[in-house]
Amino acid sequence: MKAYQHVNYLWDRAHAASLDPVGRLVYRSNLLGSDQRVTNTGGGNTSAKLRERDPLTGQPVEVLWVKGSGGDLRTSTRENFSSLYQRKLLDLQALYAARPDQGLKAPAEDDMVGMFAHTTFNLNPRPSSIDTPLHSFLPGRHVDHMHPNAIIAIAASANCERLTREIFGGEMAYVPWMRPGFELGLAMQRIAREQPGVKAIMMGQHGFISWDDDDEACYARTLGFIERAAAYLEAKYQAKGGDAAAFGGAKYASLAAARRHAVLADILPWLRGRVSQQRRFIGTVQDDEPILRFVNSRDAARLAELGTSCPDHFLRTKIKPLYVDWDPQAEDTAALRRKLAAGLEDYRRDYAAYYARCRHANSPAMRDPNPTVVLIPGVGLVAWGKDKSESRVTAEFYTCAIEVMRGAEAIDRYIALPPQEAFDIEYWLLEEAKLRRMPPEKELARQVVIVVGAGSGIGRETAHRLVKDGAHVVSVDLKLDAAQATAKEITDRHGLGIGVAGSGISRCGPAVGLAADITDRASVRAMLDQVALAYGGFDSLCVTAGVFWPSDATGHIPDDKWAFTFAVNVTGSYLVADEAARTWKDQGLPGSLVLTTSANAVVAKKGSVAYDTSKAAANHLVRELAIELAPLVRVNGVAPATVVQGSAMFPRERVIGSLAKYQLPYRDDEATESLVAKLAQFYADRTLTKTPISPADQAEAYFLLVTGRLSKTTGQILTVDGGLHEAFLR
Repeated sequence: MKAYQHVNYLWDRAHAASLDPVGRLVYRSNLLGSDQRVTNTGGGNTSAKLRERDPLTGQPVEVLWVKGSGGDLRTSTRENFSSLYQRKLLDLQALYAARPDQGLKAPAEDDMVGMFAHTTFNLNPRPSSIDTPLHSFLPGRHVDHMHPNAIIAIAASANCERLTREIFGGEMAYVPWMRPGFELGLAMQRIAREQPGVKAIMMGQHGFISWDDDDEACYARTLGFIERAAAYLEAKYQAKGGDAAAFGGAKYASLAAARRHAVLADILPWLRGRVSQQRRFIGTVQDDEPILRFVNSRDAARLAELGTSCPDHFLRTKIKPLYVDWDPQAEDTAALRRKLAAGLEDYRRDYAAYYARCRHANSPAMRDPNPTVVLIPGVGLVAWGKDKSESRVTAEFYTCAIEVMRGAEAIDRYIALPPQEAFDIEYWLLEEAKLRRMPPEKELARQVVIVVGAGSGIGRETAHRLVKDGAHVVSVDLKLDAAQATAKEITDRHGLGIGVAGSGISRCGPAVGLAADITDRASVRAMLDQVALAYGGFDSLCVTAGVFWPSDATGHIPDDKWAFTFAVNVTGSYLVADEAARTWKDQGLPGSLVLTTSANAVVAKKGSVAYDTSKAAANHLVRELAIELAPLVRVNGVAPATVVQGSAMFPRERVIGSLAKYQLPYRDDEATESLVAKLAQFYADRTLTKTPISPADQAEAYFLLVTGRLSKTTGQILTVDGGLHEAFLR
């Protein structure tokens, strides 16, 4: 087997032999998609022309199995592939040729995509990709269309055609930039007929496609071309001075990691507020060495302004990023904010002008004009998306674009797509139709909610409830392992999403676990700064943490326990709110704060004087904070009655103590679950609904207050006590 240095050869013949033909296609696809040097997340497609039995006639027919619209090769399953009658696809060529408007960019291109549905084999519901003709019209039984950085670097070079001949000889042909579709498929078909020795085609400013009649040979051929391209680029790159000379050499120096993160924590919520004026975005930070080498370079401003080349890139990164020419050694963060503010204004104005110049009569309305990628010398890259997964992919794609620029500049001169071509991809009616078919966003989509006390009980249940409706959740607890356990439960259930970009905490998914001591202001601030690095900022905050220290038999509670109870239940909530207020004001986006009080706040009873009075103070803290934080932030409280089941405040010893206090029968060897159920029912019997209260009941109240359903409610306490009439307001 050939030795590879720039890709991984992963084919296992024994495993492949155990699979059916479609299974082998899925296997090949997963292998190719697993290596970011072969293709990017969601990019590329694969196919196989297989003999199947027609479900109507029972006769053997040739069927094209090709990765359908959407999905990712790395994680694709059989359900991600379309199946189409190959003969019917080829017959569409006559239909296309008969149209008077056939040709590149004509309406016929989009209409032909609609015709693919008429060629579907066996009622397969997976929508076909616009790349289907490329796979159908090429002669190989197995076809791979990939987007490797090394190949795109050649494709995005000014002298791509010459370089293709120089690197690959007669094995790879060249086709100039064409929008993916029917005309490009026909152009490739002509090349394959006229040059029978060719087994691959370089697609100008796009990627490449290769084929073979054997699937393992096709896989090896695909890797072989990428290996040759990468080796050629690396040799030229090193000959020109390597990293030290990349992108014209360094103009600025990177800040130390701790300082970078401090700058990001300071500016990210502010920046998130500025780019989220139309719709909120979630951020991803990337500050590894390749990113820093680019943003610090002399050529960064020039190359960033050119924008990306590959359509897969700029569909996510927009036509270009926002580059901020900030000197990290000579200027402070106040100067960075001023330059970012000015840069955002210029970017929006430029984007509107680009739209006005390039739009067609039937173009969709202009989309959000804010950048999705921001480049800051000395600091790194910040990417924005509708959720964490999308922002990670956006960061990943611009990282790919940087690698493409690096390679292209090492061998030639990097060029980008002309603005009109880029616009026609970005505002393609078929792409717009795909966006409109997507399901509506969930109620808490694009929202980041911090849940303090999420390691157990009500907080844990609240975290799960919020994620269910689309929120990103920061699980915070005094114990880091408990916070991370809740976050892991969430990501295990909902997944991390796609994309691999980001480093450290920024690589999180829909949930992240952090530690904080809410009685320590510095600890709270450190936690909020970590949230900024993870998601760019936050929208709402729920404080469910609390402590209960009972009085002894004489009614006494030690002074330190009294102080500790108030420190957690009152001062802690205040410190969290006060530090969060700084971020909310900086971000400038409406938010919600929900504190936890208690039914005990209005019911005096024996044995819980510290807890009850602290919760009475918390009730009033809600009202005071509602005034202090208005109008930007709504502040409300949730007042539970005693929650026994699932509560960290009721360990076995306290349950037994309460059963004894109320003279309820129990056995010393009785199971904890049984003891908890007895005590919970005792408390329930004192209410009007006679039903035990669970953490899930409380979580529903936090969810309600965090959403916009009660958008005009602030300074209020929502009681969830099963109808405890002693707590009725007097």
